[in-house]
Amino acid sequence: MKITSAKFIKGVVGADETLQDGTPQVAFIGRSNVGKSSVINSLTGEKNLARTSQFPGRTREINVFLINRSFYLLDLPGYGFAKASREGKARLQGLIYWYLFNSQYEQKKVVLIIDGFVGPTENDVEMLKALEERKKNVVIVANKVDKIKKSEYEAKFRKIRDAAGAHMVIPYSAEKKIGISDLTKEILK
Repeated sequence: MKITSAKFIKGVVGADETLQDGTPQVAFIGRSNVGKSSVINSLTGEKNLARTSQFPGRTREINVFLINRSFYLLDLPGYGFAKASREGKARLQGLIYWYLFNSQYEQKKVVLIIDGFVGPTENDVEMLKALEERKKNVVIVANKVDKIKKSEYEAKFRKIRDAAGAHMVIPYSAEKKIGISDLTKEILK
């Protein structure tokens, strides 16, 4: 199982006919600066599919990508720290919550990306709890595991697993190409 094609369709900021066409949806969510764009680019094998940035909060809309001409991958704005005004942050938060929890759109899966080096933040735990309350099918990606020292790896990963509960946790590094096949298999199921 492999991703053979990935194409940017559009950015949406509310109800949109594209999301109503019956194509399955897989949503990617994570805090700002967690490396969501890098995960998407490494997963699809497309270097510049999702725009990466040094500035947290660059994604200001829900970016819709068509993968293998069979499902949409949705790159949601990051939550938590973002370089935006208070109103801008509230708007982004509103967009995330609208799509995941208040719209009529069904997600086949929600990929929650957390920073493997930093560990689960309060915002990550809050998001996971909200996803669980709405019975979402969640897969957790622990990104940036290549940044963890070998001596700290077990302890950091145990913390992530404890926070994840029964959800699958995939260790991931876009840079070192760790976890790509596991995540691909999981979202293509």
